[in-house]
Amino acid sequence: MIYIYYSYLSEENHESLLKNDLPKFLVDYQNKIKRYRRWQDAQLSLLGRILLFKGVEEIYMHNPHNKVIKHTKYNKPYFDDDLIQFNISHSGDIVVCALSDKHEIGIDIEIVTDIGIDDFKSQMTEIEWNNIVLSNNKKDSFFDYWTQKEAVIKAHGHGLTIPLKSFEILDNTTKINEEKYYLKEIKIDKKYKCYISLKTNIGEIYLKEKKIQTQ
Repeated sequence: MIYIYYSYLSEENHESLLKNDLPKFLVDYQNKIKRYRRWQDAQLSLLGRILLFKGVEEIYMHNPHNKVIKHTKYNKPYFDDDLIQFNISHSGDIVVCALSDKHEIGIDIEIVTDIGIDDFKSQMTEIEWNNIVLSNNKKDSFFDYWTQKEAVIKAHGHGLTIPLKSFEILDNTTKINEEKYYLKEIKIDKKYKCYISLKTNIGEIYLKEKKIQTQ
């Protein structure tokens, strides 16, 4: 089963989060959060950690604060000596966290904004770009592809060392080095695009979404 937790930024609740939630984490992480200049950046990182630990506690009945988060050489975070897989993404005012105890997972969320889409043509395959240009809503189509590609490389685990143009999204699937990846859209907020990616057919997996209210 795949679980998805998400939350929105809240300036009103920021001091409460720093007072009540930040002290639960390791001192090194507390210091990292305190070094941020903008409260938004600090809270985006902190909410990701809060969602992750809340999911581990509620779903798997583990004490997450006994767990050590490490990073691969490609900077993908993971729990040391644990089967729980997770991935975190944020954009705009939303943070999302996906968890599973069976599958390597990637999730990406992007706020749909007015950007120079032509600047990203080099990141798309010829077929993908033609689909974007010929679509009724070029901006929506572009962000669909972009979010899907980001979710795939996060599931793969090697990040941007995998060129986005090196694989093609077709009918919510793609391949990297003959490994097949499946994608599913997660509709959280109409202002955003969000996709999840796994090496397993996501159509066979129950997705549980949970909005976390900050206090």
